Amino acid sequence: MCLAVPALVLEKEGNIGKVDFGGSIREVDLSLVDAKVGDYVVVHAGFAIQRLDAEEARSTLELFRQILEKGQKTSPRARGKGKG
Repeated sequence: MCLAVPALVLEKEGNIGKVDFGGSIREVDLSLVDAKVGDYVVVHAGFAIQRLDAEEARSTLELFRQILEKGQKTSPRARGKGKG
């Protein structure tokens, strides 16, 4: 399965940008989009593939947060039944 995730562009130097995935900072290739600092982009496999409206990006990041939170509460490890 492939997943593209919205991220906020924090810094840009040439075609490389530092982006924030809701708390996780990574470097991505921005050469496929016309993005500037402050823009939201959709990132797939290390490449920003499109710019995204800020409200839509925030909404999507909130949905991801909720999914991850729910997954942590329902996983066997979170219930004390998993190893490690």
